[in-house]
Amino acid sequence: MTITIHGRGIVPGRAEGEALVSHETISGWGGIDPATGTIIERRHELFGVSFAGKILVFPGAKGSSGWSGFFQSTRLLGTAPLAMVFTTLSTKSALGAVVTRVPAITDLDKDPVEIIRTGDHVIVDADKGVVIVDLAPRNG
Repeated sequence: MTITIHGRGIVPGRAEGEALVSHETISGWGGIDPATGTIIERRHELFGVSFAGKILVFPGAKGSSGWSGFFQSTRLLGTAPLAMVFTTLSTKSALGAVVTRVPAITDLDKDPVEIIRTGDHVIVDADKGVVIVDLAPRNG
């Protein structure tokens, strides 16, 4: 089944790939390892998981303004997500998306964190303001 979610593009572009979903905000400053794109925040649900080459779906940013610097480093090191889909737009998340230079979308008409699951195939078209989700088969 395919679902289309409409939102507002923050950084233009289009990306397609496997979703990595976090129900928790992500701390850039000390919460990620830019060299690998891995979440290193010990109490985070995705501790030890890399977002490199994935469509990162998450509520937004937390922590200091250093968030954007760490995400910019992932771009420079080639470990950035393919795109970002986030539910809460803040200056940190917007700036992080801009410096990472990956397609980013927010202000969606449905909560992507509740609809999309890790492993779903996702197309992010920030130019058109849509996220197209091919839902993976669900158990139960």
